Amino acid sequence: MNQLDALKQFTTVVADTGDFLQLVQFRPQDATTNPSLILKAVQKPEYAPLLKDTVAKWQGRAMDEVIDRLLVRFGCEILTHVPGRVSTEVDARLSFDTSATVTRAERIIELYQAEGIHIDRVLIKIAATWEGIQAAAQLERKGIHTNLTLLFSFAQAVACGQAKVQLISPFVGRIYDWYKKQAGASWDEAARAGANDPGVQSVTQIYNHYKRFGIATEVMGASFRNVGQITALAGCDLLTIAPELLAQLAASDAPLQRALDAEAAKDMDLPAVNYDEAGFRFALNEDAMATEKLAEGIRAFAVDAVKLEKLILAA
Repeated sequence: MNQLDALKQFTTVVADTGDFLQLVQFRPQDATTNPSLILKAVQKPEYAPLLKDTVAKWQGRAMDEVIDRLLVRFGCEILTHVPGRVSTEVDARLSFDTSATVTRAERIIELYQAEGIHIDRVLIKIAATWEGIQAAAQLERKGIHTNLTLLFSFAQAVACGQAKVQLISPFVGRIYDWYKKQAGASWDEAARAGANDPGVQSVTQIYNHYKRFGIATEVMGASFRNVGQITALAGCDLLTIAPELLAQLAASDAPLQRALDAEAAKDMDLPAVNYDEAGFRFALNEDAMATEKLAEGIRAFAVDAVKLEKLILAA
């Protein structure tokens, strides 16, 4: 059994790509997209007709609507290749506007439903700002399921659990990147690998907290830099993995053991934690890594949204 098949025994494997033609060989359950992945996909020759067709069909409509229709078009294609769910992201430029995020999410769901896609097959991705988490809480109450992304801190995870969001995506690789950059020449790769990786430690803490306190929100580790980070989180509810790393897992037959265990977490002596808005904002402010990476992530997704708009105008 290769490592990918072994991992699937413990964890739902999700493909982290907008390139739906790559999906088939890895047989993931779900797929996730974001503005950067869609931007990358539409620049490939094989997807140029899809972009042109969508733009031609909805020419004259507002840019935000054309983008949502393009995202949904990709999502529908992806859903023909996976049996589960696809995550589609709300424009990152709305990350601090609760009502606008709710409105945009509802439109994305309506577009999917118009294509015959059941609401339960779509997760709306929203940045895990305070405003985004409140938008997700409203959407969940309406039966629209959410995936809170750009999640770097325990405080964000706690607030998402309180909001009863469907799923969170803690970013393992970006946490690792920050600590490695901070350490500079003193970084010891071997000593900070596997269970000692700061990104792995963050997801492990969140997972154990959720399982200990019976929080139903699913934990999906994301943004991996190497296979070691993935295998150190075997047992996590879900892991969303880029095609390159899925290929490495499929090519390896090294043994793989469960690393996270929900039953073991239930017996851990952990403190209960809750946040109101002021407490959340202060806790996030106290976490320099999470504050910086959240802001950086929103900026990067916003830049790619603008690039996507320019491609649409040129199509």
